[in-house]
Amino acid sequence: MDRDFLIDLFSDFGPVTIRRMFSGFGISADGINFALALRAGLYFRADEETIPQFEAEGSKPFQYQTRAKAVTVNSYWQLPARLFDDPEELSGWARAALAAAQRAALRKRSKTRKAKTTTKKRPAKATSGNRISKRT
Repeated sequence: MDRDFLIDLFSDFGPVTIRRMFSGFGISADGINFALALRAGLYFRADEETIPQFEAEGSKPFQYQTRAKAVTVNSYWQLPARLFDDPEELSGWARAALAAAQRAALRKRSKTRKAKTTTKKRPAKATSGNRISKRT
């Protein structure tokens, strides 16, 4: 997939930003990455609300192989091939993927804020102004 193909594919969805990423492209809207276009296909961001839709279509989560093992990334699922011929339905799936990415960003921000408020600062150690000097 090239950049022009992706721009055309998302034309019904609206403006997207396409950036080089890994062996393909990252696709974002409003500054939030919601899709990956890689050699193996197009993957949309998914969560507990949207994964059942992907499963019903027989889609699989993104996987890649390291030297030691296969790694599955459950937050990105392959877009069903039939949607490449239906830009209107694809834009609905893209909106759902963007919503999933926004929910993930909100969860991440709230965890970060929670961690900052629960982290206690250690009291500073009391130091005396006296220095220990070596006597000669």
